[in-house]
Amino acid sequence: MAQPFKLLDSVFLSSRRHRQNALHPLLGPLLTDCISRLYSSYRRPGTSPDDTPRWNINFNFEKGVNEVKKQFGLLKKEFMNHLKGPEGCTLEEFIWKQTRVVWEFRSQKDLDEWVVSSDAEIGGKSEAYLKLSKNNQTALLYGNLSTEVPRDGETEYSGYCAMRAKLLQGAFGRKKYYDWSNFNSLYLRVRGDGRPWMVNIYTDPYYSHQKDDLYNYFMFTRGGPYWQEVKIPFSKFFLSSRGRIQDIQHYLWLDKISTFGLTLGDKADGPFQLEIDFIGLLRDRAHTEEFAYELYKKS
Repeated sequence: MAQPFKLLDSVFLSSRRHRQNALHPLLGPLLTDCISRLYSSYRRPGTSPDDTPRWNINFNFEKGVNEVKKQFGLLKKEFMNHLKGPEGCTLEEFIWKQTRVVWEFRSQKDLDEWVVSSDAEIGGKSEAYLKLSKNNQTALLYGNLSTEVPRDGETEYSGYCAMRAKLLQGAFGRKKYYDWSNFNSLYLRVRGDGRPWMVNIYTDPYYSHQKDDLYNYFMFTRGGPYWQEVKIPFSKFFLSSRGRIQDIQHYLWLDKISTFGLTLGDKADGPFQLEIDFIGLLRDRAHTEEFAYELYKKS
């Protein structure tokens, strides 16, 4: 079980290294036909400075105006939902709600909210894909896991596949977070092939040195043709950083959830598949545990 923790850093953080620098949501539509290649100061002998490629930028004000209207529309929607109540619900509905479906998979638009990754990003040979099932009512995460380590002289561990929800964005590119403080358990309906999965929750870091912190717990699938309802209390999630379980634990802050993901890294080469109906939240009034692990005081 030690290897999945070492691979978590690659799963959730490698996307940062490969992420391109995006333009501001208002400037992006204005700048079209923009050459994205980078050029060094080196020039081949015999070429003049005038032969150096330059940026070609065209301004499209019509697209910019349409984007501004779109962003103000999103801002108006957020403001009206805020006036109505938490998350667009009335206060009474929000307080008495026992369950909530956060992600379901009924169309391609639902799949577009997720990012699928594997150790292929670091030179590995694992493959992972996400598609709708035959009845277009569930999502099927499938592929092939390979623990063969890339021969680059640096990578020591390999063999993971994962899916992760995209970050929430509000109007004008503002960061948004999930507020799960009204619930105490994670609720999933899945159908697997018997492999164990790592459930990962990433929160907004309070300090900059906490940017690599993750909360993890295990999900064991039974396999076979029957659906499985998985209920994981948030009190069971433990803190890890860069793939290592931390000695000083802290309970999960549920008011600023950044993203959620599933990781497979059980060191078993071969095909895998996980069918997901929905991922939601549950308020289990019978569960009163606040945190399952010892809390050490800092000296």
